[in-house]
Formats: sequence, C-alpha cells, structure tokens
Amino acid sequence: MIEHEISELSVRRQSELLGINRSRIYYQKKPIEVTDIEIMNEMVEINKQFPFYGYRRMTVELAACGYDRNHKKVRQLMRQIGLKTLYPKKKTTIANPANSTYPYLLRGLVIDRPNQVWSVDITYIKIRHGYIYLVCLIDIFSRKIMGWYLSGQLHQKAFILRPPV
Repeated sequence: MIEHEISELSVRRQSELLGINRSRIYYQKKPIEVTDIEIMNEMVEINKQFPFYGYRRMTVELAACGYDRNHKKVRQLMRQIGLKTLYPKKKTTIANPANSTYPYLLRGLVIDRPNQVWSVDITYIKIRHGYIYLVCLIDIFSRKIMGWYLSGQLHQKAFILRPPV
C-alpha cells in the first residue's frame, strides 16, 4: 500500500511508477453487513443439508427461511464464502460392454532400449472454432516422438504419421 503522507513523491507519480490507477490507492472495501453474515451462515447450513443446491434453489430456500434477497446477491455471497454446488460430472469415458478388452502385454517387461516398445497417444487441442486432434507415435524408452498426425476430425481412417522436424 502506498503511504502518501510520508513520501516525497506525489500520489500521481507513485501510481505511475507502480503502474496502477490512483483509484486503487483510495479504494476502501465496504464492510460486510450483519444481515449478510447471517445469510451466509444460513447458506452454509443449507449447503450441509443440500450440497446440490445452486444459487437459484438457495434463493428459494433462503426466502422460506425469511431472508429476502434476489438470486444475484445469493450468487455473490455463495462465491464470497466459497460454496460450490455438487453435481454429476460428464461421463465421457464409459466403456462399451460390446467392445472386447485385451490383456496388458507389457506387464513385467523390462524396457531397456530404444525402439523396443512404441505407443500411440491421441489428444485434442481446443481452437477458436472447435478442436483439432493430434496423434503421436511415441517411443516408450526414450520418450521420443517417432511420428505425428494432425486432423480436423477424429475418424477411423489410417493415419499417415509424419516424422518430427
């Protein structure tokens, strides 16, 4: 914090040197209201009982308890005290029971030289208009990229791997 009473430099010059706006120097946070503290305590109790309630249901529950606040204020208070809603995550990797599973053939194998075992890795990279997919052929021992392929769509055609530059 800049102490403007002691310094020989003006507040304007100090803020220029620090690269901040002068309004940040004079800003003082508003103290939290007593009613907001009561509401936050009530929100914590509601969250213990219903951790899956978001700010909308929390607003309804608080109204039932006698606290009249709109959803924007409830959302702000939830963020302030760090309450997060529990919800089921996306199930993106569910194994199809029709697909056959194969045994892990490298268990117990000592990998002690290059070109003994290769692996393929597919990852997606987010770009402005969607995703691009990167396929890499990796040597397990040296972790060297043996070849790669970049594609705009993920399909089951044979990838033509390019050697690294």
